[in-house]
Amino acid sequence: MEKLEPHTCKIGIQESLHIIVGKWKPIILLHLQLEGTQRFSDLKRQIPGITQKMLTAQLRELEEEDLIQREVYPEVPPRVEYTITEHGKTLEFILRQLNEWGIQHMEYLSEKRAKQK
Repeated sequence: MEKLEPHTCKIGIQESLHIIVGKWKPIILLHLQLEGTQRFSDLKRQIPGITQKMLTAQLRELEEEDLIQREVYPEVPPRVEYTITEHGKTLEFILRQLNEWGIQHMEYLSEKRAKQK
């Protein structure tokens, strides 16, 4: 395994977090990763609590980073679908690990609090 240098680590982590940080971006990416192409309304329904405005903003930012692709079909009413790009697929391992760590962390804190009572 390659030795990590603090300066390089800082740059890489800052860039990664700049792109995927946010309450909703990792969730959107994971949905597209696991479930494939989704319409806007499907994503909205699958992510309780997200507003239409926030979902639109997050999708635009992910599209700008080439992590997802937006396809508009010339129909009435217009149909818009979102798909994870090949580049976006490279985040699958990280997103799965982040999800697993989050679950383990919640269990750890729950056990710790139970012991303190």
